[in-house]
Amino acid sequence: MILGIGLLANCEQKKDDPEILKKILTDYFDGIKTQDLEKLNSLTTSDFVLFEDGVIWTNDSLVTMKEKFSSFKGAWKFDNIRVNIDESSGDIVYFNHGDFVFNDTIKMKIDWLESATFRKVDGKWKMNFLHSTVKK
Repeated sequence: MILGIGLLANCEQKKDDPEILKKILTDYFDGIKTQDLEKLNSLTTSDFVLFEDGVIWTNDSLVTMKEKFSSFKGAWKFDNIRVNIDESSGDIVYFNHGDFVFNDTIKMKIDWLESATFRKVDGKWKMNFLHSTVKK
């Protein structure tokens, strides 16, 4: 009986800390802010894709788009965050509130409904998908 309990305990799925996924998400948006392609790529899987407002983005196309502005400043705030995580995959759903200044003159506030999925690759968590819809 003791052996059976021990085997069952070892069969339980171990969950990683949800804060790991939250940190990857905030670090990813820091990479967008600084237009740091290397950082973005280090946080995502090789097949990462971002769906936003009917457009499909990669890290490269996201940084290239931001380079078209003479200046870009952005700040994001996340709330209503829900995280699900197990030993090899996870997801986050949340609200994202953005404040932006483009070309030092154009100010914009945008709210989104977003979700992200994550996979553990070679023992390290990476974001593999991000979906963003403007909140109405």
